[in-house]
Amino acid sequence: PATMAAPALARTRKSAHVATTAVLLATCIMAFVLLSRSPEIGISLRSLSGNVSGRALIYRDSMRPTTRVCAVEMAGGGGKRIIISGAPASGKGTQCELIVKKYGVKHISTGDALRAHVRNQSELGKQAKAFMDAGDLVPDDLIMKIMREEALGDGDASGWLLDGVPRTAPQVEALNEAGLVPEAVILLEVPDDVLVERCVGRLFDPETGNVYHRTYFPPPADVADRCITRSDDNEETMRNRISQFKKNRQSLIDGYKGVVVSIDGNRDKNEVFKDICTALDHNTIAA
Repeated sequence: PATMAAPALARTRKSAHVATTAVLLATCIMAFVLLSRSPEIGISLRSLSGNVSGRALIYRDSMRPTTRVCAVEMAGGGGKRIIISGAPASGKGTQCELIVKKYGVKHISTGDALRAHVRNQSELGKQAKAFMDAGDLVPDDLIMKIMREEALGDGDASGWLLDGVPRTAPQVEALNEAGLVPEAVILLEVPDDVLVERCVGRLFDPETGNVYHRTYFPPPADVADRCITRSDDNEETMRNRISQFKKNRQSLIDGYKGVVVSIDGNRDKNEVFKDICTALDHNTIAA
């Protein structure tokens, strides 16, 4: 009987092993699905790899040459993690100043960095200027180089506010891989004609970086003479820039489902900021 029971015992153990493996596999699949659906979920699986790119824990799939995000440590410490987006002249700069003052986050503006490179005539700036003057989006590879130079993924404990990036699906993926996963994406909505009016009247102070407007926010008398109009601030270029923004707008919405909130930006700046604070403080984020 003992001899006859041995094969049965072996089969039982084998069945139990198969069942356990199936349960573990199902658990892994469920964890992967949850991780891919929610940017708020991060699972630290340090045993998979000791290599960290930015704040993202990554691994190399031996069967495929691509690098995949396995788990993400959220860069930004305990502070807010915010992305603000909108067409040119939608009021992002003004709102960024208010957000930084209230929440103490680190403001990282790709637009300012690009213009600084152009002003300093760096190699990156020369390449970017041709695209900016034509009203075209600066290519992703240039944007990523600017991001690296600005040390986007430094994990500032006060949190961060990204302004002007991401604009395309590849940029969304790159930020996720760097551990820069937002808890809120603010999307400012302003009619096209209003955007054009705001743009063509802008004045830029090359010494301080301050932006003024001929009608709505004239520069002080002591700086008015040195203010200039940027080469890309004209109606034809502006309408092209608006068109480019709209083409890529859906990439942002699709990439951050569940954390995007649309704000009417065609109002007084304080009214716009009040709605932004409501979204950030009470998690009233649209799907």
